[in-house]
Amino acid sequence: MPLGKVEWVHVFTELFMRFRSTGYTPLMLLAQSCALLGFACYAVVLTTLQEEWRLSNLQSGLIASAFFFGYMLAVPLATALTDRIDARKVYLIGGLSASCGLLGMSFLTYNFWTALFFMAINGAGLAGTYMPGLKILSDRIQSGELTRHIAFYTAFFGIGTGFSYLCSGWILHALGWQYVFGLIAIGPFIAFLIVLILIPPLEHEKWQGPIRIRVHDIFPVDKWRLVLQNKKASGFIFGYTAHTLELFASRSWIVAFFTFCAVATGEPSFLAVTTLAGVINFFGVPASILGNEIALKVGRQKWVCMVMLASAILGIALAASTGQSWWLILTLAIAHAVFIMADSATLTAGLVISADENIKGAAMGLHSLMGFGGGLLGPAIFGFVLDVFGSRSSQVAWVWAYAAIVIWGVLFVLYERRNGWVAKVD
Repeated sequence: MPLGKVEWVHVFTELFMRFRSTGYTPLMLLAQSCALLGFACYAVVLTTLQEEWRLSNLQSGLIASAFFFGYMLAVPLATALTDRIDARKVYLIGGLSASCGLLGMSFLTYNFWTALFFMAINGAGLAGTYMPGLKILSDRIQSGELTRHIAFYTAFFGIGTGFSYLCSGWILHALGWQYVFGLIAIGPFIAFLIVLILIPPLEHEKWQGPIRIRVHDIFPVDKWRLVLQNKKASGFIFGYTAHTLELFASRSWIVAFFTFCAVATGEPSFLAVTTLAGVINFFGVPASILGNEIALKVGRQKWVCMVMLASAILGIALAASTGQSWWLILTLAIAHAVFIMADSATLTAGLVISADENIKGAAMGLHSLMGFGGGLLGPAIFGFVLDVFGSRSSQVAWVWAYAAIVIWGVLFVLYERRNGWVAKVD
């Protein structure tokens, strides 16, 4: 007997509810990938805007850094709110903010100062999605190995940024730089819809009554002091800072670097430089996931130190490879990308596991704040060193620029080994 209209509604409703209850991790991975589509837009159009607006390398780096400045301004409030209310609500605001920042870059930006403003809004939007997205997972996962969910979540950062390079490059070559930001703004909006429709609210809100957020709640110095007193947790936070400084500086300038390589080698690459940058980012996804698995066996702290030293060596080797065969350049670029990301999940998972439960939200906020503080400094440092040592047309300048961003991981390893962090039991 055929089902009536009402029965069909009940069937679809039941199927929909079952789909929502099968697991939140795949949905949050998809949402994160969409939210991150705006990440590499500026890196792709950097050289175009540098020529059109006559920017120095330092100014170009500062625009990239403005993204992380906006993130740093917003993340303390975003993470403070996740300790009071369902992180899902924070995520929805972040998705809309990221879309607004990208639309502003498309329609309202015309010089260095306006770009700083709208890139900061875009970064603030990411602050409302990245760590709150992780909090959505940690609040809803009741069984299984949480660190593995975290590993996949942090690894998918590479998926989102990889597609960001690819999509932004295709749009740039087909339509122009304004369309890059305008069309990519759809990505964070899709992330907003995924969380709005497919992620159910928590059954019991953490906070009852009106929400009163004070300066002390946004910058919980007392809680941060408790986090830093935990030497194991603080080591992961400082390591994450060095990690993101190198990671985001490299990603902000990788398209410009490949453009210089094409000139230095005297022949174009077999793929567009934006496509190369996107493909290389994808290698970071398995690197982060497998890196976390290796860390579980050899020890998180030991693995982080090994990876940071290897990443530093490969970064210098990559910078020195300009003018050589494209196959050598790409091999080193892939290896560098792999080792940059090989400790990403380990650092974040280590922090989540090490932090005390009652201040976990504050710990994640400090972790993200200091990490993206490294992201704020990295692109600007890279651009400044390029200007000092001969600009984008000098191989020596590229070597010094890469050295200026990988040195922080080396210093972290030397300090923490002396401080006894590596010897601590996982």
